[in-house]
Amino acid sequence: MPYVVTRSCCADASCVLACPVNCIHPAPGEPGFGTAEMLYVDPRTCVDCGACTTACPVDALKPHTKLGEGELPFLELNAGYYRRNPHADRTPMYVVPRRRTVPEGELSVAVVGAGPAGMFAADELLRHPGVSVTVHDRLPTPYGLARAGVAPDHQDTKQVTRLFGSIESQPGFRYRLGVEVGTDLTHADLLREHHAVVYAVGAATDRRLGIEGEDLRGSVSATDFVSWYNGHPDRAHDDHPLDTERAVVIGNGNVALDVARILTADPGTLARTDISDRALAALRAGKVREVVLLGRRGPAQAAFTVPELLALSALKDVDVLVEGWPDGLDPDTSGKTRLLADLAARTPAGGRRRIVLRFLTSPVRLTGDTSVRALEITPTELYDAGDGTVRARPAGDPQTLETGLVLRSVGYRARPVPGLPFDEASATVPHERGRVGPGVYVAGWIKRGPTGFIGTNKTCAQETVASLLDDFAAGRLTGPARAVRAPAQALGLDAWRAIDRAERAAGEAQGRPRVKFTDAESLRRAARAALTAHT
Repeated sequence: MPYVVTRSCCADASCVLACPVNCIHPAPGEPGFGTAEMLYVDPRTCVDCGACTTACPVDALKPHTKLGEGELPFLELNAGYYRRNPHADRTPMYVVPRRRTVPEGELSVAVVGAGPAGMFAADELLRHPGVSVTVHDRLPTPYGLARAGVAPDHQDTKQVTRLFGSIESQPGFRYRLGVEVGTDLTHADLLREHHAVVYAVGAATDRRLGIEGEDLRGSVSATDFVSWYNGHPDRAHDDHPLDTERAVVIGNGNVALDVARILTADPGTLARTDISDRALAALRAGKVREVVLLGRRGPAQAAFTVPELLALSALKDVDVLVEGWPDGLDPDTSGKTRLLADLAARTPAGGRRRIVLRFLTSPVRLTGDTSVRALEITPTELYDAGDGTVRARPAGDPQTLETGLVLRSVGYRARPVPGLPFDEASATVPHERGRVGPGVYVAGWIKRGPTGFIGTNKTCAQETVASLLDDFAAGRLTGPARAVRAPAQALGLDAWRAIDRAERAAGEAQGRPRVKFTDAESLRRAARAALTAHT
């Protein structure tokens, strides 16, 4: 009875370390870790001990006999990986990074950003005795995209926050939440108070299309739309035109699939998640019946991962269609194109909401007076660019899709960090193994760009922390000069736990994981009230 990794995999490698027979790959240090869509269990080597399930922070591992109907394809997905990557060729075992004892007292580090990258950086630092960490975030709540980016119908993936809860419980950890570095505190303040600063600020904006009409009402970034339905304080009170029967998503990555699923989901099902109440009410009243995802290139170049495509194909009450199959493209035996070919061969039930994966199509311009009324598109064809990449170019007459909502989902982009160098082309801070300079470091998307998965931040943080500790051991870091008074609005760990208890209690009363407070003042009131009641 082999265990199987399913789509909720966070790839943080806890299971790799727990496995006594080394049957979970790719492991940190092996080719593919950090870029693979998920980790995989070798069914020939697995001894059914269950150690991986105890270690997994998101309950992604299951015995094959416990897989639901929609999860059965993961059996072949796991087995197929080892046919392509024989186990005998893999690294013998995941090596735990060396534990260091900080000499001559305590090393104090500020981490800016409480998302997955910041939390993993704090964890890696606190593994070494003598280190203290203060994690800063401008929001009153931590966890970044794990709280406000993961789709509400992916509650299994959100369970990674339990791992973050154990990180913040470690000695030497503290929060300053609701504090914006650059406004409430400066970079210089942090360097005066700490030996080093690690920026893990992520990629908070999106890439633009650069087409006519992009600023019309109803043209929205998927980044903002995801923040809206997840109750992010910056976007929770936005309004979106859902009184249109067709929505169009430009892009076909995992975020695009998330948006399509939420727009076509049964509101009754969403009502059992932690979706924003305001977004749920808008979706209940909305008229969207079809979501079209546009990809300039073909099925083989689609950006979404196989696990997310499997989740889409398992939807019971939504028709999923595939359009724009390139001539001469033969689907492979087990990967993305095979799944897409299977979807293309399905007969739609009709009368249901539907998601259309439309390939070989490029947006040209948005039309309308003040609001989007239509999207002009053009067919494309693929060609070899001569540099090892396949690109698309226009290859047909323009067409028109009537729609009132167009969501661009063509990638995240980081903002410059005040006081740090910034590469506009890659939208990252230049660094060497996470080191910007002695005392200043980066981790996560601001370091490597918007690539990888939640667990990718673990090895990313290990590299950055190794550079920081090397600098400390070599005497390159300046000791703290003085403590900096925390801004009056700063919230600590107790306040966050109070908010968490209040949200969970409100959710329990409604049969939901939590009911989120969606603005800064409500979050602060909840913290004060819960702290008072708790004491």
